[in-house]
Amino acid sequence: MRKSCYALLAAGLLSGATTLASDGPRILIGVSNVVDMGDPDRHEAKNNLWEVAPAYHVFVMHGFEVDFVSPQGGDVPFSMDEDAFDPPGMVSYTIKHEGFRDRSDDTLKPEDVDPSRYAGYFVAGGLGPLFDLATDERILTIASTIYAGGGAIGGCGHGPGSLANIPLGSGSFAVSGKRVTGFPNASEETSRWSKGGLLLPFRVEDALRDRGGLFQTKDDLADKFDVVVDDRVVTAMFMSSCANAAKDMITIIRR
Repeated sequence: MRKSCYALLAAGLLSGATTLASDGPRILIGVSNVVDMGDPDRHEAKNNLWEVAPAYHVFVMHGFEVDFVSPQGGDVPFSMDEDAFDPPGMVSYTIKHEGFRDRSDDTLKPEDVDPSRYAGYFVAGGLGPLFDLATDERILTIASTIYAGGGAIGGCGHGPGSLANIPLGSGSFAVSGKRVTGFPNASEETSRWSKGGLLLPFRVEDALRDRGGLFQTKDDLADKFDVVVDDRVVTAMFMSSCANAAKDMITIIRR
């Protein structure tokens, strides 16, 4: 059933996709180098492959060049990896045919990134981004520069937690006063992966609220899988919404 849902989603997203263009707009995807959460049982942090790969696929299929950046550069760890799980078709396709591994196995270091080249910055889930992307001042500055230059920023699942600290020149934050969402406290409190959030440096909803974001809970949305768009900030709560969040970022960038 899960595979069929992803197949249908892929078909809808690919309609209207443009031909690949080497000189097209670029997207920067932030990914984490953190393997585990530092607890005695070494609960995994990592990046969720089933969130990162569908977003990458959507960007590529709509003519965008995509680069990855991580605090340390180089190879990054993924949970839900195809070596251990049978992935949805969209994930498998982008790995086999769209160069996903070539990019994610050789991520850029922050000092190698020229923000002026990018039309958007995106962070998907997995718990890893909360441990390094969220507080890495170099990457936050890159994201801020992209946003200040008219670009879009976006994330899904736990990814929006790492958008909370993106600063603006005014002393506020990119999410301040914006309708935003992400993995909610109500879901985190029942999560065995993070022991109810106790293993995390912070919870996504708390971070976005603390930075002035107008957090949208499940009760605020017509459907918990809806993507929330406010100006040039795009966020979604759960894994299955990551591809649609990427599509909405494309719409913003092209308007």
